[in-house]
Amino acid sequence: MSYTKRLSALLCAASVLTAAAACSSKKSSSSNIQTTVPQTTAAASEYDGTPAEADPEMEITWLADYDLNPQQGVQRSAALAVFEDIYGGRINCVRTAPNDKYNTLSSMINSGETVDMFPCEPAAFPNGTMTGLFDPLDPYFADMGVDEGLWSDMSDVMDMFAYNGQHYVVPYSVSEPLLLTYSRKLTDAEGIGDPRKLWQEGKWDWNAMKDMIDKFRKNQPDAPRYGINGWYGQAALASTGHTVVSFDGSSLKNNIADAEIGKAVGLIGEIRNNGWYSSTLRDTFPSDLNTLFFASGSWSLGISNAANPEADLMIVPFPKSPDADKNYISCNFNSRMLVKNSQKGKAVATYLKCERLAASDETMKAAAKEQALVQQKNASGSFRSFITEEQYNALQEYLDLSKVTPVFDCGWGMGERMSGNGNYTADSRGVMQRMAEAGKSYEQLRDEFSHVIDEEIAKYNG
Repeated sequence: MSYTKRLSALLCAASVLTAAAACSSKKSSSSNIQTTVPQTTAAASEYDGTPAEADPEMEITWLADYDLNPQQGVQRSAALAVFEDIYGGRINCVRTAPNDKYNTLSSMINSGETVDMFPCEPAAFPNGTMTGLFDPLDPYFADMGVDEGLWSDMSDVMDMFAYNGQHYVVPYSVSEPLLLTYSRKLTDAEGIGDPRKLWQEGKWDWNAMKDMIDKFRKNQPDAPRYGINGWYGQAALASTGHTVVSFDGSSLKNNIADAEIGKAVGLIGEIRNNGWYSSTLRDTFPSDLNTLFFASGSWSLGISNAANPEADLMIVPFPKSPDADKNYISCNFNSRMLVKNSQKGKAVATYLKCERLAASDETMKAAAKEQALVQQKNASGSFRSFITEEQYNALQEYLDLSKVTPVFDCGWGMGERMSGNGNYTADSRGVMQRMAEAGKSYEQLRDEFSHVIDEEIAKYNG
């Protein structure tokens, strides 16, 4: 089957492939990536369910600490099913330890070993990109012709990462927004309102959150009550729409003196200094209901439900800064990197298109929702994890790029001195970690770390 026919069939064959794949377990003015409106045709007959023959040009060597291929007995992801069955693609995984990924990558590049695709994570941009570990993807998307509009919704996100007019990071979706989980049973009983309703009304900001926490504590002033548990500092910084380190398309800039960053650090410190923060390490919403909000990525929602089945849990993004013009969020940017000197740029670009189809095609999205709502139980029959349809719909709303604006602070992708955990003590962590924890006043952190940021930026801008 020709490439053009396969592209048409890809859009129409989604319903054929999704049934099996759904059971699986994980505008650019400067870009050549096309963003025209998709045209769905009656070309379903182009794909009869017979997998394409393996194409050597579509064989990718993937270096990572996890495999994109399913384990034995587990169904393929929707993206992998399309890549294999429509394009004849294959992914060969070279496993490496999480902490050795970049050393292994550099070694393989320098020795001329075959390696084509690599995970996109904070360290990939700007660090990996600006130090020459990856190649741009634009030429390969351009070579493949009209892109049927698959990427139109992601244009602004793509351009966030455009480096010297080229796109090394081509996100096919965003995921795992940093959220606050809360119990509507608790907020109703306390008479303090519903954060989700405030979000829907455009009234969910720092002041609204602080007012709720204050009322919650004052309702039982002698009880050990807290406002927030979990990791919220990164979301607080992002909620301003400003970044500690910004990127103009070619160089990095130190923005630690930005007044909006100062306000965010001040909020983080205020929460801690008021005794509103619970430092107890948890991976679920606290079942004792002595804490109003549990801050984490959306990954914790299913297990929080299982741990609190009667709490009527709901989620909401970290509230916006009262001075912000939009709802800004911190989240994951899902993509794959094309490794320097790879001969499989077209194959990697094709695989990214398959991921984008899985994330955007309505048939595949419906199948993904159906799978997400499957209740997972232990051998005893008790819930291990579950998500309600109402929660799922809320999460999709918080990932809707017409309603939220993702923020990426380059400081999180500049190496250990900027974002590392050190030896897991407060004073040994990197600059971004320290800012997000606000163990000192903003003025102290600014004065202590401004020169550190300048020194790290100089390594990339020089």
